[in-house]
Amino acid sequence: MLNINYIKEYIEKSIQENWDQPAFSDYQGKTFLYKDVAMQIDRIHKIFDVWEIKQGDKISLIGRNNSNWATTYLATISYGAVIVPILADFATDDIHHIVNHSDSVMLFVGDSIWDSLEEQSMPHLKAIFSIDSNNLIVSRDGKAERRYNDMIQTINEEQKVLTPSKILYPEISNDKLGVISYTSGTTGFSKGVMLSLNSLVANVDFGRNNIGLKPKNNVVSFLPLAHAYGAAFEFLMPFSIGCHITFLTKTPSPKIILQAFQEIKPRLVLAVPLIIEKIYKKQILPVLNRPAMKVFINIPFLNRKIYQKINKKLTDVFGGNFLEIVIGGAPLNKEVEDFLRKINFRYTIGYGMTECGPLISYIGWEKCRAGSCGVLLPTLEMKIDSNYPQQVAGEILLKGENVMEGYYKNEEATRKTIIDGWLHTGDLGVIDNDGYIYIKGRSKSLILGPSGQNIYPEEIEAKFNNLPFITESLIIEKQNKLIALVYPDLDAADEAKLVSADIEQIMEKHRIEVNKNLPSYSQVAKVRLYPEEFEKTPKKSIKRFLYQINEN
Repeated sequence: MLNINYIKEYIEKSIQENWDQPAFSDYQGKTFLYKDVAMQIDRIHKIFDVWEIKQGDKISLIGRNNSNWATTYLATISYGAVIVPILADFATDDIHHIVNHSDSVMLFVGDSIWDSLEEQSMPHLKAIFSIDSNNLIVSRDGKAERRYNDMIQTINEEQKVLTPSKILYPEISNDKLGVISYTSGTTGFSKGVMLSLNSLVANVDFGRNNIGLKPKNNVVSFLPLAHAYGAAFEFLMPFSIGCHITFLTKTPSPKIILQAFQEIKPRLVLAVPLIIEKIYKKQILPVLNRPAMKVFINIPFLNRKIYQKINKKLTDVFGGNFLEIVIGGAPLNKEVEDFLRKINFRYTIGYGMTECGPLISYIGWEKCRAGSCGVLLPTLEMKIDSNYPQQVAGEILLKGENVMEGYYKNEEATRKTIIDGWLHTGDLGVIDNDGYIYIKGRSKSLILGPSGQNIYPEEIEAKFNNLPFITESLIIEKQNKLIALVYPDLDAADEAKLVSADIEQIMEKHRIEVNKNLPSYSQVAKVRLYPEEFEKTPKKSIKRFLYQINEN
């Protein structure tokens, strides 16, 4: 077990030491001090007592990122109950299924989501509360409801004497279950990742020791908090330090995210590649492609000045105050990364998965290497299932403090994923002599060439995605041929007054151009236009298994 503090001590100490400092803000809304968070945690603990919630009981939580969501999460794990965070975008039936499958006894839910739920479809819940109004919505225990009504009459008076020294939460061993995080809600495919408090502490502790945040630093939370990446590094770790976290509270479009960055000027920025790539493609690439700019960039002294100006402009886009931008969740386009390195931009790439709560590897931006996702966390062991792990990609296998206990009530999936104590990630990678990890793709998406060659579709997709009039692409195999499904950039096509036939001709030219830079066994035989964005996971990775086409 980790020889570090319990998670409850991180929560206690941060509240005690930052009592009068801002803790949470809802974007363009209310701000809560650390003492306000303490009072809300106290209220929720009393609610748990009233409904006789025990340590180890499951509490479901669903809603958009906001202060009350975060406080409910903290109250649950500091009480010793198990939080079941549910993604707000899951379908109604999936939400019902997760609440039931997780054996949750209480639900905290956003009002807009509650409107689509059915109380009778979640028969085992003792009570349901709104995380927007804090009100009781449903109670199935009349005595508990009467005790609750009595409690809310007196709680304000009791909390008037709440002081930092009185913030003491129950002792809970780090080996206890802390979170069940569902990667899918669909019946029959439910995979509730069981993360111990040890896994949470390992991630929080690593972030505290390596990322450089300090008390009162600003952080913007826009990644879904129900996902391990956002929860650990936009919420739990900054809170434990004493940062001021602003929750966007609404669907985080790039426009809203960048507006918030300008106003709040966060000290740390987490990002998925999609955001970085869109900014590069829409704002930077058009400037670089101007004829005069192409000339200037080839002049040694002048190009340094140009790159410095672009670096400043890009830095200002993200608020101008960040230590670094940590990119994760999916592969970053190689052309985009090469450009970020050329301008000396403060970025790094991490690697993680929900099953590790989530972080697996990271290194600070100054030591970041092109194409790498950093080095392994000290709380983990890793091996690559390859005879030549420095040259030949193999599946990444892990064990250690961060690794999940298994999938809740899904022994078959657990047995297939944790074999002889090693977590099989499904990711393919190599490692260099200095311990830097390089991800080559997903083992499930790997395509075998005609003579057994390994084809990584993500690498081909990255080449297509850099080209004009392409929003995103997906490489699939059909009848031993590679097909590129392409969702075109319809806005750009409209501006250029292109019709369907024009787009098809452009895509064929793109196919020929891409193939010039590919070995013969991984060349694309055909491009098919796709009418809408590809469906994605919370990490913004395309759900590849959904896309098949029929070829004659």
